[in-house]
Amino acid sequence: MQKQIVVPDGPKAIGPYSLGVKAGPFLYCSGQLGLDPATGVFVEGGVEAETRQAMKNLQAILAAGGCAFKDVVKTTVFLRDMNDFARMNAVYAEFFTQDPPARSTVQVAALPRGGAVEIELVALLP
Repeated sequence: MQKQIVVPDGPKAIGPYSLGVKAGPFLYCSGQLGLDPATGVFVEGGVEAETRQAMKNLQAILAAGGCAFKDVVKTTVFLRDMNDFARMNAVYAEFFTQDPPARSTVQVAALPRGGAVEIELVALLP
């Protein structure tokens, strides 16, 4: 059985998908871009700002699903340019200060709306 996560004041899906889904003992969060939930446009400031906003968007989905970053077991980071890795990684580390989850980071040809970074995750429900 699965249950879709709704985030009233959080990020909005930009396509036909759920922001998050509870399935079994896990919460699966769809990839998040650095879009401001209030305006639907990218935050300014490059990959660092987009990473921070993507993580805040994920934080809102986690909270709506009853989880927090401490419950995250796996993330996947998609970068438009692997040269941005160090800058993304520095911001990412601000959100996982202890016991970081497993992670994959890959460079992709393009991201929706021309984003610099997209991050998805899986959390273990408490």
